[in-house]
Amino acid sequence: MIEVRFFATLREGRGKIAEIGAEEASTAGELIRRFDIPAEEVSILLINGFHSKPEDPVKDGDVISLFPPVGGG
Repeated sequence: MIEVRFFATLREGRGKIAEIGAEEASTAGELIRRFDIPAEEVSILLINGFHSKPEDPVKDGDVISLFPPVGGG
C-alpha cells in the first residue's frame, strides 16, 4: 500500500490520509490524477519526506505528502 497524506485545501472531500494499492500508480503524477487533483493545485510533493516531482516513481510502502500553494502576505 501507498499512503497519501493531503494537506490544507487538498483535504476537502478526501480526508487527511488515503491508502492506495501500489499496483494502481507507478508515478506520483499518476497518483495525483487518481485522486482527481489538477496538477496546478499541488505546490509541494514529498515522497518519504523528500521533495519530488510528478514523474518520480512510487512503490509499496511509500508515504506521499501533497501540499497546495500557500497564500498570504
